[in-house]
Amino acid sequence: MRKTRLGHLAFDSTDVVISLRSFLFYCGYIPLTVVWGTLSVLIGWALPFEQRFRFIIGHWTKFSLWWLRVTCKINCVVDGEQHLRHGPGVLLVTHQSTWEALFIQTVVSPQTTLIKKELLWIPFFGWAFALLRPIAIDRTRRLGALRQLIDQGSRRLDDGIWVTLFPEGTRLDSGNRAPMQRGGAALASASGKPVFVVAHNAGRCWPAHSFKKHGGTIQVRISTPISSVDKNATEINRLAEEWLDRTMKEIDA
Repeated sequence: MRKTRLGHLAFDSTDVVISLRSFLFYCGYIPLTVVWGTLSVLIGWALPFEQRFRFIIGHWTKFSLWWLRVTCKINCVVDGEQHLRHGPGVLLVTHQSTWEALFIQTVVSPQTTLIKKELLWIPFFGWAFALLRPIAIDRTRRLGALRQLIDQGSRRLDDGIWVTLFPEGTRLDSGNRAPMQRGGAALASASGKPVFVVAHNAGRCWPAHSFKKHGGTIQVRISTPISSVDKNATEINRLAEEWLDRTMKEIDA
């Protein structure tokens, strides 16, 4: 970390560079989202679902992550991607930043995501995302939301569409963990589809609720499939939690 003194003022030049790189990232990311969201609404509805997913989400997320590498020097290393050939299934992704919400969309195709319905109201992004058959729930109606997840999620899985959830419910600082909510495990138990847990430390480079992006290499690990056959939600969640706790300790070491 380099500090420079001008007269009576001192500033951290490294921090300035990080701020400028982050600003440059948003200068590309925000216009891309507006333009691509508009184009997706105009064209996406006419495409078959798998092509629609690749057109709306695939191109946008891949370009966004590429632009992030160029501007903010953020890369990733993925271990366990080969396990996903056993899908489709339920992806349980630990939540630390916006990065994993972008990254996970590039891993398997097609997929749908459990989201709060308010996200569909966001101009451009939400309008385009609505075309991808998301499971949009009202989180104030917990029992109804769970039934909706199991009903709609099971139909998506039967159609060969992966279901992605962020079971901690909110973004947490790197190194912190929250108990997994049982919705993803309940869906797996009801549908008989496997669970795949995705661990990472993206919060080190893209902290939650932060403008600044810090250069570095994000570690991503994907579990072997956790079978849901003859298992209830509690047991599935326990196995997922054990793998995640063990893996996050290795990543954060």
